[in-house]
Amino acid sequence: MFFTSHFRVLRLIRVCVFVCLCLSTTLQRSRRNASILPSLEDLLFHTVAEGQETIPAHKFLTALKATGLRSGDPRLKECMDTLKETLRNTPDGVTLDKHLFKKCVQSNIVLLTQAFRKKFVIPDFQSFTSHIDELYESAKKLTGGQVADYIPQLAKFSPDLWAVSLCTVDGQRHTVGDTKVPFCLQSCVKPLKYAVAIHDHSTEYVHSFIGKEPSGLRFNKLFLNDDDKPHNPMVNAGAIVCTSLIKQGASNAERFDYVMNFLKKMAGNEYVGFSNATFQSERESGDRNFAIDPPCTDLCSIEVTCESASVMAATLANGGICPISGERVLSPEAVRNTLSLMHSCGMYDFSGQFAFHVGLPAKSGVAGGILLVVPNVMGIMCWSPPLDKLGNSVRGIQFCTDLVELFNFHNYDNLRHFTKKHDPRREGGDQRQFSFGPMDYESLQQELALKAPLWKKVSPTESHLDSSTTVVYRMDNVTERN
Repeated sequence: MFFTSHFRVLRLIRVCVFVCLCLSTTLQRSRRNASILPSLEDLLFHTVAEGQETIPAHKFLTALKATGLRSGDPRLKECMDTLKETLRNTPDGVTLDKHLFKKCVQSNIVLLTQAFRKKFVIPDFQSFTSHIDELYESAKKLTGGQVADYIPQLAKFSPDLWAVSLCTVDGQRHTVGDTKVPFCLQSCVKPLKYAVAIHDHSTEYVHSFIGKEPSGLRFNKLFLNDDDKPHNPMVNAGAIVCTSLIKQGASNAERFDYVMNFLKKMAGNEYVGFSNATFQSERESGDRNFAIDPPCTDLCSIEVTCESASVMAATLANGGICPISGERVLSPEAVRNTLSLMHSCGMYDFSGQFAFHVGLPAKSGVAGGILLVVPNVMGIMCWSPPLDKLGNSVRGIQFCTDLVELFNFHNYDNLRHFTKKHDPRREGGDQRQFSFGPMDYESLQQELALKAPLWKKVSPTESHLDSSTTVVYRMDNVTERN
């Protein structure tokens, strides 16, 4: 018995020694491979430098903008801070050699690598945004509609104002027009505060007070359904009930601050303000709403810009996670319900036609905004004060319609055997990685190791990329060279 046990111990020791030797050999081989493979920082430098030994900082920033990322993106803060500090200490204050460049980008290398390898949801972002600019210019020519005047403060806006901003679920940004002019959300805030109510409570609880059906009536009608509930959260009565469900028992000031905090998180901490002039204007003209719930117009008077509102829409498109901060703001349940009701009830008495022709969740407001969501792709805010007879922005409706005529964003454009429109999304979009972290870095390094790459110079034509981000070096597989 003793000898048997002793023999087993010896055999176990031999197995352990063998395993250790194998691991040691593998580790040494990995180290040798790592020493000959370029790092991600090296690859990025060669991508931007285009064969040169140094890179002007503005060239890097221009190439970065072409991917859709902004230098002010919160995710790139460390990279941009290091870049500014590094340039202050260079002789010309402009140029970076490879060592300095790698120092600047190493803190955000995974995000930057994804951007320059065109792994974002819209890979050819410049081509896509050129189409957006064309749609913007086309809608700009429209002169119909009237600026809302039943709220005196809204009547002061120029009918010539017109802006479109978009933010993808990867944080790619594009704006055109008067996108930095603040305006009030008005009814565009309704789906947002409904989402907050669902996030705080539950679907069952919130809808014990509010219905889910389109009303077939004007948005400001004080009319209940057969269960004595407001028809849905997108009409005034339902939105007012929604407001009352948020932070119950708290003071009006606390409830207001609570919702504002949510909206700022949805906007990635970009501009969200409050127009006291509009609030006072509504107090003087909104007797119907104040008769139900005096604090209700606080939220309608919340101010945004097209740019900050597009990030809010992108947070909805991204399942409740803000693309530029990475923070989960809303639960998936809250986002799903919100998009469902925006799709069926979000465009006043034009909701059915909008769902038919555009096929995307949206919410309009009488200040001229249209909050549009392309799920899993992007959020868009259109803003132009002149409204049609149903209370929707004339230019905004035209832009949304033209967008879906050009791109296959309609909810039912991708049915089998359906005639294909242009699809700007990256192939295999459903398999796209949604986070940037250590696992992404490891997978990229493994991909490089498997390909055993060597750099080979190619012409801009052969690279199949636009000139602003032309890669004049590519990786050739060892097996292909042999």
